Amino acid sequence: MSATKQWDISKALAVASLFHFFHNFGKFCVIPFLTIFFRYLGLSPPLVGIVMGIKHIIYVFWAPLCSFVARSNRKRRLLITSSLFLSAGAGLALTFFPPLEKDVVLKYCNVSLPWKDRLTTPAALDFEMFGPDLNTSFVATVAPPTTTTLATSMFTNLSHTTITNSVMKTISASKTLEGSDATDVIAHLSSPTPTSETFTLHQKRLKHVTNSRLPKKKVGISSSKLPARDTTSAQAHQVEGNGSDSPALSPKPNASKHSVHQKKVRDVSVSQSVQEYFLDKEHKTFLIVSGIIIVWAVFAAPLEWTADDSLYEYLDFVDATDRHNNVWFWRYMGACLGSCSIVFLIDNLSCFLIADIPQVYLHFYGYSAFMIITLILSTFYPIYVSKKSEHANKTIKALGLIGSDGRIILLSLTVFLTGAVGSTAHNFLFWQLQDIGSTELYMGASISLALFSEVVLHFFREQLLKAFSFKWTVAFSLGCLAVQFLYYSFLWTPWAVLPIQLLSAFSNGVLFWAVNSQAENVATPGTERSIQLVLHCLSHDCGASIGSFASGFIISSFSLPILYQACCVTLLLWLLVFLLVQPRLPHTKKINYSRLLAADNSDMSDSEDEQERDWLVKAMKDDTKKW
Repeated sequence: MSATKQWDISKALAVASLFHFFHNFGKFCVIPFLTIFFRYLGLSPPLVGIVMGIKHIIYVFWAPLCSFVARSNRKRRLLITSSLFLSAGAGLALTFFPPLEKDVVLKYCNVSLPWKDRLTTPAALDFEMFGPDLNTSFVATVAPPTTTTLATSMFTNLSHTTITNSVMKTISASKTLEGSDATDVIAHLSSPTPTSETFTLHQKRLKHVTNSRLPKKKVGISSSKLPARDTTSAQAHQVEGNGSDSPALSPKPNASKHSVHQKKVRDVSVSQSVQEYFLDKEHKTFLIVSGIIIVWAVFAAPLEWTADDSLYEYLDFVDATDRHNNVWFWRYMGACLGSCSIVFLIDNLSCFLIADIPQVYLHFYGYSAFMIITLILSTFYPIYVSKKSEHANKTIKALGLIGSDGRIILLSLTVFLTGAVGSTAHNFLFWQLQDIGSTELYMGASISLALFSEVVLHFFREQLLKAFSFKWTVAFSLGCLAVQFLYYSFLWTPWAVLPIQLLSAFSNGVLFWAVNSQAENVATPGTERSIQLVLHCLSHDCGASIGSFASGFIISSFSLPILYQACCVTLLLWLLVFLLVQPRLPHTKKINYSRLLAADNSDMSDSEDEQERDWLVKAMKDDTKKW
């Protein structure tokens, strides 16, 4: 292979751009909609926050570690290909287990129809009547051999204590109900009006039918007519039926045997209560989902970090690192198209694709398909294998540089805070849109609009950074982010989320530009990109993890609009702190000589009359203006 073909920079950049385009296309098919899928599974906000927080923690620690190990052992291509293949399989795992119930899918599908028109099964009707406290799976599977069995089965799984105690006492005495009356009672109990008055009417109706069919004379129930396992229940019925006037009572058991029996029953009841508390349906689903997400994050976390490191070192070897920033455009375009195309496809399909396969699974199918396409492109991805055994970790050097400058520390805390409050919007904004009747089409459009606005504003980046100083650039971005969260708390219709997403260009985009410019000012040669990665990835993801953990519990205690208003107040308070503290922090001016040496020779002059154009003097003046 010729040297010209081997170091073809244009070809390498084209392959890298396609690689990141298809990877982000598949990534944004599913990642923004993960919390919506968790809601379909029945997870509560605290559990969703825990799952998302664990995912961010894995990205913080596992991605740089794997990238360092792969670089030291010259196994970057193996790590990239295996990461793509395994993450594609892990994404598909959520489509097999735990399965989604049809009624839950129908609840959030076809939201343009009234909720009662979307219910098709008795379980869904009971879900509408009793709410989430009712186990909706038992009604559709109950067998009606007898009136007593049918009536009892409808209430054995009710978790609401007041309904169970009041209704079960009445049903246990109705041993002679006729089929027509019982059917009438059960049909009346299934009416979808979940109010306390309705429950009172159900109880009165059932009590009236029971009293009208019971015999006038108290009759004891013989234990011989009951199964052997119901002996204790039969004795209880016999005592209750005979009353105090009955001369014949069941024989008193032996005291020692009775105490041993009570102890066994008590131990069994306690163990069953503990098992039901810790291993109910929601917690079982949570454990399964957490395990799959952890495995998925372990496979997918090192991919972007390792691929970006490989491309940067490849371009650094051929002295073309200035072209590394051209790849970000294709990442954003892949994310824009991925988030909007998948929801457009889903919006034009029925709730179920084939049999019991819901349309929400298309998110995972799209993700896996594009990971396979990216896997094919990874075989041509530009990777430079250094012959030197370099074991220095630039991430540790970047952390040392950040800790030595007070203003960079303040900036990293700002990025941490924006990651914490931003995770609340990433995790639960779509929940709020669903609550006001939004389809996934508006959700995907909001993501695409936010990313596209950042792309458009990037062309005016230089003018914006020159017009504002660093301090006011960060303050402006924090103010725009606070306005976004305040607006989120008052959403009234699905389309209302679209205009406010335009502010993402000023809140997220402007802040990251300010971070990049500040990182270049304090970096030593070769550490610019490492400082940017520490601020953008590590600090931001640490904040996102803490924000995910906290936001779920705040929503369960208060509400989602209150959470967004609290985020707005927090950002405004931090804005005041930043404006007061930042000018008072000491700053050691540093000049990036590696960047200055790459400047145009026309800026250099040996003439004393043109000393103002000297590159060193000009650099020092530019450095002074930035502060």
